[in-house]
Amino acid sequence: MLYEISPLQKKRQSFKPSLPHILTDLHAISFDKVKTASAEDHAVQKKFPHLSNKPLLLAKKEGKRLSNPMRIGVVLSGGQASGGHNVIAGLFDALKTLQASSTLYGFLDGPSGIVEDKYKELTESILAPYRNQGGFDLLGSGRTKIETPEQLKASLDNVQKLKLDGLVVIGGDDSNTNAAVLAEYFAQHGCKTLVVGVPKTIDGDLQNEQVAISFGFDSACRVYSEMIGNIARDALSAKKYYHFIKLMGRSASHITLECALATRSNFALLGEEVALKKMTLSQVTSDICDMICKRADMGKNYGVVLIPEGLVEFIPEIGILISELNTLLANKETMSIDEVMKSLTPHSKGCFASFPEMIQKQLLLGRDPHGNVQLSLIETEKLLSETVARELEIRKSKGAYKGKFNPIQHFFGYEGRAGMPSNFDAHYCYALGFVATLLLDEKASGYMCFVNNLKAPVSQWTIGGVPLVSLMNMEVRHGKEKPVIKKALLDMQDAPYLFYVKERAKWQTEDLYRFPGPTQYCGDDDVSFSVPLTLKLKGS
Repeated sequence: MLYEISPLQKKRQSFKPSLPHILTDLHAISFDKVKTASAEDHAVQKKFPHLSNKPLLLAKKEGKRLSNPMRIGVVLSGGQASGGHNVIAGLFDALKTLQASSTLYGFLDGPSGIVEDKYKELTESILAPYRNQGGFDLLGSGRTKIETPEQLKASLDNVQKLKLDGLVVIGGDDSNTNAAVLAEYFAQHGCKTLVVGVPKTIDGDLQNEQVAISFGFDSACRVYSEMIGNIARDALSAKKYYHFIKLMGRSASHITLECALATRSNFALLGEEVALKKMTLSQVTSDICDMICKRADMGKNYGVVLIPEGLVEFIPEIGILISELNTLLANKETMSIDEVMKSLTPHSKGCFASFPEMIQKQLLLGRDPHGNVQLSLIETEKLLSETVARELEIRKSKGAYKGKFNPIQHFFGYEGRAGMPSNFDAHYCYALGFVATLLLDEKASGYMCFVNNLKAPVSQWTIGGVPLVSLMNMEVRHGKEKPVIKKALLDMQDAPYLFYVKERAKWQTEDLYRFPGPTQYCGDDDVSFSVPLTLKLKGS
């Protein structure tokens, strides 16, 4: 049987993303050097002497750009996020627009492709099937960190062998930190290869004054919100289940808040709020039980609870425990439960002992690439449904609860990473590819490209570049302080959170569910194109 693509795949391949007006004539674009932007931490600046004190770059439609042919490499780094292929398409189209004889190379299987000299030249015929498609399968991806002397030397040798004028790193905070490391190393060794980063992560935690949101966030949240809406409709129909849904997002709760706003779930835990209020696991459990009891009094024994992946880190006693575990396991592959119990402080030992054995084992599984607990492997949704069940039984014995509690647990993670990009991400990523090309043509290295004014129509979006070093601070990784790009957590003073706080009491007791349905690609703009709700509320 011959392989056939779906009608939607075929339709999306022919879709033409729109560009901001400023990008309609690349030869007329110049950049204003607005102000010096460097890291506040002097320790970071010392690590990057060639990249510090660089100016913020803002594009304007003025002047005459004379471009020479360029040889550019691109790498997809870290987890998938919808729109990566459109960034590459934007790079390719912008390069060919500036100089038709320019060449684009794609490194295979992530950063390891740079180290191991694995690449392929990208042509229009190779790119065509991947335009507006999800995933990273054009090149593959990986989480290799280029940080050892041997890796850095191999990378330098390979980009010089290819005679690259520039390298574009498409990735999240750690991948863009690696981009800064490469840019600094190349500059130190007199290598002409410039390095530019593109902000990618579904988690939404790569944002700052210039970068409003990372690409992939919108598409992932639309996938999750469709499923949450479907489950809410099922709960409303069956009227007998409580659904505990854990959502991807590592540390920050941006995805959970976006999905709560999109679906009006009955309850959404936000890790940053839990930390701000210094809520214990018992208090978190009690808050959920309060809602369940109120709904039971109204004859409603069903509902939807959203839980961010990184919640446990924000609960003070668990956060302290995790910090101790990260230190204990920094230089060890495994430790038994008994060994851990003997090594923990009394406070953390009590916390650890209170968990079901299932959660204890999950806390001791292999570390993530940064040497930290793998939060995605901790079944917080099961932990909370168990603590809630126990608390409800106590309340029932005291006559304070007369309902029925039937919990069902879900984890929505990989489902949202590789889907077809929403129209927002398709336009956004295509523009980011153009911006990355212009920054390299401008001889800017150690920058992250950005597209702003995203609430406005695409034609009015603005573009520029922010120095990577200005986004960095020192953090402990594998027991040592290292420079990394700061993760952006939820802002408790920001409009999206304040709006949620204002509305959530109604959503807890009234069935005001919103059903977003599947991502739309055609039809009226208000259906097929809109920015993430959190951005809309911010006015970004």
